[in-house]
Formats: sequence, structure tokens, C-alpha cells
Amino acid sequence: MKAIVCTKYGSPEVLQLKEVPKPTPKDNEVLIKIHATTVTVGDSRVRAFRVPFSFWLPARLAIGITKPRKPILGGELAGEIESVGKAVTRFKQGDRVFAFVGHYFGAHAEYRCMPENGCIALIPEKVSYEEAAPITFGGITALFFLRQGNIKKGDKVLIYGASGCVGTYAVQLAKYFGAEVTGVCSTGNLEMVKSIGADKVIDYTTTDFTQNAESYDVIFDTVGKASISGCIKSLKQTGIFMHAVTTPATTIRIRIGLLGSKKKLIGGTFKANPEQINYLRGLLEQGKIKAVIDRKYPLEQIVEAHRYVDRGHKKGNVVITV
Repeated sequence: MKAIVCTKYGSPEVLQLKEVPKPTPKDNEVLIKIHATTVTVGDSRVRAFRVPFSFWLPARLAIGITKPRKPILGGELAGEIESVGKAVTRFKQGDRVFAFVGHYFGAHAEYRCMPENGCIALIPEKVSYEEAAPITFGGITALFFLRQGNIKKGDKVLIYGASGCVGTYAVQLAKYFGAEVTGVCSTGNLEMVKSIGADKVIDYTTTDFTQNAESYDVIFDTVGKASISGCIKSLKQTGIFMHAVTTPATTIRIRIGLLGSKKKLIGGTFKANPEQINYLRGLLEQGKIKAVIDRKYPLEQIVEAHRYVDRGHKKGNVVITV
């Protein structure tokens, strides 16, 4: 089968289209013929080995010393089940599914095996492969954090980085939970963020939301670029600061800023499970959430897709068709 192989750490040019062995499903696995996948910031970071200095050594040991230990990147996919292991009962040949493989990677290829009890779900009838593939990474991340914050009806929630992969789902999910949502993004994305449910939008290139005298129950920094002190100041007395890309140094800074207050930090990495993807599937089927797709590239042009993601200005998701 064809796959994109990351031959070493570096620029997008280290990615090469190669022929690799087609996987065979184990007894509890399904073999998925992939029709769509994505390039996320996570794929870009692993390829370039962009990690905080404090994570450098443990990341090298975990991911790979000179190149990724798992050379085929890609953490989310959508496709058709081609065959199933003899112990599989939940899925059958021909089922249209979408799945999240996360840090196990392997989705930038024509085929991928998945355990039937993994993060995999049926695609709703009227949803395409390209629309389903981008739901998992950003959707599960946003769902994990918003659930941790116990978002409820009437909460005032500000999403910083509202036009990004995680941010677009955070806006939609917070709105679904009944919150009053303010999205912060750049000029060109204001209308898009409003169209997916934000009650208010703020252009960070012209307005500093921390200076508008508003206070929020929750501030969710999905990209790690908001002013920490400004966010803390803009929280209500028992407000929650969510930070999707915390490092040890960032966590320490935030916790110092929260000392003496009743404000709370929710940070770190999300944990994915099958319940989350099935929950998102239900919302997708009801039309309560949708993927914001910026660009689509064929698998053969994945180098160009990585170049685009590296610029740091994508709107929602970059989809790869296989």
C-alpha cells in the first residue's frame, strides 16, 4: 500500500511517499481502507520535533531518537471497513467509519487496522469521509476540556484561538452546552467564528479582550498564545482558566498567578476514549457540530499540506484525501 513516511525530523520535505506492507487485522481488529485523513499541528510538531526545551529529552526517548519511531504520521481517519477479525462483533465489512488513533499514528496511508473497542464509530449517513475525518482530534480535545470545566447553561465562556482546529469545536460545544460564547480570532475569521455559533467575536489584532472590563466564568486558550496575567484578571472570582498546550513552565506561571484566589486551572493533555467519539457522532448526526475545513490536499501533496499547517494560520482543519 501507499503511505507517507517520515524519514527523519525536519522540514516537510522529509516526508516521502513509499510502498509499505499492507496490514492484516488481528482477531479483534478491523481493516479500514482510508478515504480521508488530516494534517494537524500535532503531525507538524512531531515531523519537525518542535517541543519545549524542558520536554526535549523525554520526547526524544518517547517519540524517537533520530526520527519518529512510528514513521507513518496521522492521528485521525475516515474510511470503509474492508475486512474484520474473527472475533469482531461491532462492525462489518462495508461499514463507513471514522476513528482517532492519536499518538499511535498511522493514518497517512491507504490502510490502517483498528481494534473494534478503540476510538472508532460509524459515520452518520449524510456525512462524507472528508467531513468525518477531522472531527476527532479537535472535537475530543474540546469536549474533554469543556467537560472538565462543567460548562452549563448561562456560563460566559471565552474561546481564544476560536478559528483553529480545537477552537472551532470548542465554540460549537460550549454553545451546545448553553454557554454565552465569545470567540477571539483574527480579522479574516470573524464571520466564520460567528457562523458556527459564537455570540460575540473579538478581533485580537485590534482589540485586547483583557481590557474590555468583561469577566468570564471560563477562558479557554486553545493555542497557548493568550496573556496569562490578562486571562487570570478577566476571570470571575471562581472562574476557570483552561489551557490546552501547557508546559511545566507555563503551568507554574499560571498557578503562581492563581495563588490566593478561588480561580482554577485545567491544563495538560486530553485523554481519548470510545465514549467521546460516539458522543461526537451523535452531535454530528444531529447537525449540532460540523468540521470547519480550510483546505484539502491529495495524499501525494502532503508536503504542501504540512507547509501550510506550519504557517500557523489554518482555519479549522486541513484534510487529506486518500
